[in-house]
Amino acid sequence: MNKNLFNQSVLIGFCLSSIFLTSCTDDDSNGGNTVPKGTYEKGVFVVNEGNFQKGNGAISFFDKQNKTVIADVFRTENNRPLGDVVQSATIHNDRTYVVVNNSNKIEIADANTFKSLGVINDLQLPRYLVVANNKGYVTEWVSFSGNGRVSVIDLTTNTIIKSLEVRKLPEKLIAVNNKIYVTNSGDNTISVINPTTDAIETTLTVGDSPNSLAVDAANKLWVLCGGQKNYNPDYSINENTSTPGSLIRINLATNAIEATLTFTSKTQSPEDLMVNGSKNKLYYRYSGKVFQQEIASTTLNSAAFLNRNFYGIGVDPVDNLIYGADAGSFTSDGKVVRFNPNGSPVDSFTVSLLPSEFLFK
Repeated sequence: MNKNLFNQSVLIGFCLSSIFLTSCTDDDSNGGNTVPKGTYEKGVFVVNEGNFQKGNGAISFFDKQNKTVIADVFRTENNRPLGDVVQSATIHNDRTYVVVNNSNKIEIADANTFKSLGVINDLQLPRYLVVANNKGYVTEWVSFSGNGRVSVIDLTTNTIIKSLEVRKLPEKLIAVNNKIYVTNSGDNTISVINPTTDAIETTLTVGDSPNSLAVDAANKLWVLCGGQKNYNPDYSINENTSTPGSLIRINLATNAIEATLTFTSKTQSPEDLMVNGSKNKLYYRYSGKVFQQEIASTTLNSAAFLNRNFYGIGVDPVDNLIYGADAGSFTSDGKVVRFNPNGSPVDSFTVSLLPSEFLFK
């Protein structure tokens, strides 16, 4: 889609000349084209972490229709880099909130043009953000040893209005049923926040090192836990004191654990829990492969869905294509490989350094 297809003067002229034929609206009931919002209105954003302390993190954009790629949309539109370690991105009300971990900030950009709209500073190792009640909730590690926090952001003023102390190394979080569930990857808990009062209602005990979450078609919460890894003096994993990962299902009406599926390995950690568009299949990375899990299954699937060691994965909620982020050598541009829901490859394209996450729009 061409950027700025209609500028303001052309649009006004068109409306005046056609006033007796049709009304000038964005939604043409006669089947005409809508006025495009920008170059990045429809497609896939790819989060590229970049190298630590190099300041070369980026957001790439993939146009699914034309199969074209812009490797660094923020630099392209704003003539400056995003920053050091781009961790994640969230879209709300046509705004993209890009969490830049080692730069301790959130960059705000128009979701359709990617022009900069502001910056939220004063964060400490921020990781992921969700939105509820027009407020942003961002996890922050703060440090690598003590408790982390969730900061509450007024998205009208882009200011931090409150910070809630949670447990160690808070990671991904999800907003569901007017609650926010926060994985505390440094221990074995989930903090539950009420976004109406902005208070922690309760803390749930799950498996060791929870890292990601998903809600299925039955409105059940799934939590993927990496397991606790303890090391010997030679830095090998001590299997006697370490714990395996687990996939846990929680009843959101009661916050009770309904099922715990335990992995066999104590040396490998499952990560990146995803759900498909119909919300009846789960996906995750484990032991250098990608696994698919039916939500009705009572045992973990032992056969890998994809025998590929990706740095991150994503599932398009519209066509259910699976996206694999291949970081390659970690020093040169990575690539993305797409697969059909049956696991057959579709295509691939080059992005920027260390692709890790996907944002579909």
